[in-house]
Order: sequence, then structure tokens, then C-alpha cells
Amino acid sequence: MSSESNAHVSATLIVSCPDQKGLIASVTAFIRERNGNIVNLEQYVDPIENHFFMRVEWVLTHFEIGVKLFKKRFQEVIAGPFNMTWSLYTSEARPRMAIFVSQHAHCLYDLLSRYQAGEWQVAIPLIISNHPDLEPAAKNLGIDFHLIPITKDNKKEQEAKELALLKEYEIEFIVLARYMQILSDEFVRHYPFQIINIHHSFLPAFPGARPYHSAYERGVKIIGVTSHYVTAELDAGPIIEQDVVPVSHTDRVEDFIRKGRDLEKVVLSRAIWRHLNRKITVFKNKTILFS
Repeated sequence: MSSESNAHVSATLIVSCPDQKGLIASVTAFIRERNGNIVNLEQYVDPIENHFFMRVEWVLTHFEIGVKLFKKRFQEVIAGPFNMTWSLYTSEARPRMAIFVSQHAHCLYDLLSRYQAGEWQVAIPLIISNHPDLEPAAKNLGIDFHLIPITKDNKKEQEAKELALLKEYEIEFIVLARYMQILSDEFVRHYPFQIINIHHSFLPAFPGARPYHSAYERGVKIIGVTSHYVTAELDAGPIIEQDVVPVSHTDRVEDFIRKGRDLEKVVLSRAIWRHLNRKITVFKNKTILFS
């Protein structure tokens, strides 16, 4: 790792384990002793679970060992003895993201705008949809678009096609940009905590397909949206980001939808940014978010 090309490259290590003495000192010493310059460190201990979480980032200029050897030595010297779950990333990596979308265009256009503007270090080689409407948006940016209609009778067969495409395109994570299909348990198992959804409700309130209508009928004074990882239990995966916007008795259901869709774009983009920048770790269906 110690070459001129590493001058602006950093590594990020995320660890979690039962809390115990010496964790921070041991990890930072391991990095320092190999000439790593730590530039960011955050840690948190869950007082109920007595569980430790840490994210540490260091620049790779002059770092003395490569990724493969780091992983081997870290597991032997630190992770094994402390019973750690851990992952290592480098800033030069460019994750490959697929987008699933139906007919609502607002989230897709927002994601593609950020992608085109270079806000994220990500590759988007593939968009999958169960409707043809948004193919031009993909083609305009040179992104492959695959139409895969799904019914209750062909769901298993069509999901197999989707999984084959994801493998072919070497997709690392998936974003559901208002994809109005429920993924099967079998599909989700292929991408644990690697499928990000935007739900048009402040979960767990008003789940289901028409939350804005339900909120309107209930007379709420705020509406919200939730971005979360997808799990086998519908709309119950670990929450990444949430936000709310005020509404009033003068708003119609159309106003609820308009305000909600504006918020959906922002909250989904925040969740993707956190995922791309390794700012999330999942523990017992909850997320620990690093700043």
C-alpha cells in the first residue's frame, strides 16, 4: 500500500464485539505500528447490550502492509481474540449499484441527477423495472435497462432472471427507488443488508401501499418517510434515515403526496450516501450510524 498512488487513498475499518477493556487501544496500536495515520475515529458502546462499535479511518500513504495481509494479521492478532465482527474498505473502491423502479419517477430522477453530477463514487450499470415507462431515463445516461414484469404466477421465475442479471453485472447493492413489488425472502437472502428501500411513511406508523391516504384520514400534523434495509419481514428492516414535514388541515391528500415525494428523494439519497461512505453498521435489526 505504500506507493505514491496511495497519497489520497484511505482505509475504513468497522468493528463490533462485546465490550471489554483495551479495544480502542489495541485497534489503533495495530494501525499505528504499521505506519498508518488515523484521521477519523468514532466509537459507541450500547449500554443495554454491552456491545462495542467503532469506525476508524486512516490514510494509506506509507502504510506498510497490503489489504490481504492486513486482513490475515488483523484477524489473528485483534479480531479473533476480541471476538470481533469486522469489515475493511478502501476509498478507491467504486461500489456497483443496481436500481429497481416501477412507474414513480421522482426518486429515480433524483438518483440519476446525483450520479451524473458526480456526487457519489458509485457505478450504476443496471436499472431493472416491472414497467417500460422509465427506460429513456436509463438510456440517456448509457445505463442498461431491463424490463421484467412480475405477476403472482411468474414471480419466482422473474426473480431468478433478476438475480442472474445482478450476478452478471457484479452488483454489490440494490436501491429500490419506489419499486412497487415485494421481494421474496429467497431474493432478500442473496443481499443481506444490501438492499435499500424508501418507504413513503414514517415507519412503523401507516405501513402498506397507501400511507399518505391513511395519514390524511387520521388528521396527522406531520408526515414522514423512512429509508431502511430490506429484510424478510415486510417494512421492518433496520432503519437508516427518517424525516418529517409538517402538514395541516388545509392540505389535501394531493398535498400530502407532493410533500411526501419531495422528502422521499432527500431521505433516500441520505441513506445511499451513508451506505457508500461506510457510515452504517447493523446490530440486531437496528443501525448504528456514524457521523
